[in-house]
Amino acid sequence: MELQSPRQFQVQKEGLLYTGSYDKTVKAWRVLTKNCVDSFVAHEHNVNAILVKQDDGCVFTCSSDGSVKIWRRVFSENSHTLIMTLNFQNYPIYALALSTSSFNSNCFLYSGSSDGTINFWEKEKITYRFNHGGFLQGHNFAVLCLVAVERLIFSGSEDTTIRVWRREEGSCFHECLAVLNGHRGPVRCLAACLEMDKVVKGFLVYSASLDQTFKVWRVKVSPEEKMGFSYMKRSFSRTKVRDYETSPVLSPSWVERKLLQR
Repeated sequence: MELQSPRQFQVQKEGLLYTGSYDKTVKAWRVLTKNCVDSFVAHEHNVNAILVKQDDGCVFTCSSDGSVKIWRRVFSENSHTLIMTLNFQNYPIYALALSTSSFNSNCFLYSGSSDGTINFWEKEKITYRFNHGGFLQGHNFAVLCLVAVERLIFSGSEDTTIRVWRREEGSCFHECLAVLNGHRGPVRCLAACLEMDKVVKGFLVYSASLDQTFKVWRVKVSPEEKMGFSYMKRSFSRTKVRDYETSPVLSPSWVERKLLQR
């Protein structure tokens, strides 16, 4: 039993449920039997996010201690061993996302920090180590959630915005394609999925905020790499999508107060 309420959880394809808690531990549960099969202290501070790479079973954890750790389940056993620790900044890390490509086997790991930056690591194809590739800047406050679909990365922040980033094919270069505004409070949770039609590749993005609202966004990318955005029957071209205005919620009073406190 967890000493404190579990903060994050992820399900592995073999039926293991991983939970992370404020008590600094990660626990692995067998879903069918409802038994805890392993428990270990993962970080020096609370565990903020857990990610499972389904093809090899690696477990990624991040913490307020500023580190990302990679764990591997011992073959034919329930125990786990630490195989890598990633450190770049000392800021608390709140979110993780993994971007993989079946076309060229590229693998990128993204982490969202309390200072508003998104660090990313690229996995080497020979040594399988993750090397720091850079960071993405744009959010004013902490990055609270991340999700990756193909080469697009979506980030939700305490600054109430969602940013859409795209990684260049075969490169570490990223660009911010859009800033989605609409929430009145921090964006706490994101999910995204791919939808296709004959001409345009689209993505459905689901966001949940501390303003107690749930929103659905549609992001479309045409073959010419132009981007469109629609929400609440509004439509914008790429020239407008970065700085369009929808309503006064773009400048909520609590954000203005926090900016003045800096």
